[in-house]
Amino acid sequence: MTPPDPALLSLNTITTKKWTLAAAIAGCARHGIRGITVWRDRLQEMGVAAAAQSLKANGLAVTGLCRGGMFPAPDAQGRQAAIEDNYRAIDEAHAIGARCLILVVGGLPAGSKDIAGAREQVRDGIAAILGRALQAGVPLAIEPLHPMQAADRACINTLGQALDLCDVLDPQATGALGVAVDVYHVWWDPQLAAQVARAGARRLLAHHICDWLVPTTDLAFDRGMMGDGIIDLPRIRALMEGAGYRGYSEVEIFSQRDWWQRDPDEVLAVMKDRYRSC
Repeated sequence: MTPPDPALLSLNTITTKKWTLAAAIAGCARHGIRGITVWRDRLQEMGVAAAAQSLKANGLAVTGLCRGGMFPAPDAQGRQAAIEDNYRAIDEAHAIGARCLILVVGGLPAGSKDIAGAREQVRDGIAAILGRALQAGVPLAIEPLHPMQAADRACINTLGQALDLCDVLDPQATGALGVAVDVYHVWWDPQLAAQVARAGARRLLAHHICDWLVPTTDLAFDRGMMGDGIIDLPRIRALMEGAGYRGYSEVEIFSQRDWWQRDPDEVLAVMKDRYRSC
């Protein structure tokens, strides 16, 4: 297959956790990286208006805002609070011109063992915010997470489950609701090829890349740089492009013991090289 387009590389700011958002924007500009996905805590530290101005001034495509979701809660008050927070996230995403709002949907409510009920709460939560997102022009990207995180972070764990929600809530595939395909969470799925093809260009809103280390020492914070693990990254890229995806490849690495400890400029330099070679 053809080499990846260097203009379609994006930095997820969690990868350079040491940096403020202002530093990450400057770093992308310095390294010639044209896309960036922003985390809400860093956005709020900088201020939405100031961030929007800086992102535009530096010519960065905002490939996403992380994150909305976290819908399940033990009571109606908690569920409504989550919906209100998602409204704020949609408004922030609109203000900075984000191409989508990433939804990490949430796990089991405290004290619950009812995963089916949690999934129903996720469905109802997305339904409650979909109109607001459509009005704002902010597509919602459901990100299925690896089953190891079903209890605490996301009870939607396969691309198929995420697409089932899309089909229920947005049956006409309007572009308002789709999926984020994070290789770390879906590489293992025997149905991956079929589900990426099912998603197609209308549902494929984001492509997150990193690698799965062997051994993995932490279930959340031990991701690898592309090429350091066992994920067949070219194959997944080919699946995405074959299904019509033409967007950015976004590097999202949670790495407590390695990449978060390094100079972020080194991280970006390695990231660019591995994007080309791996």
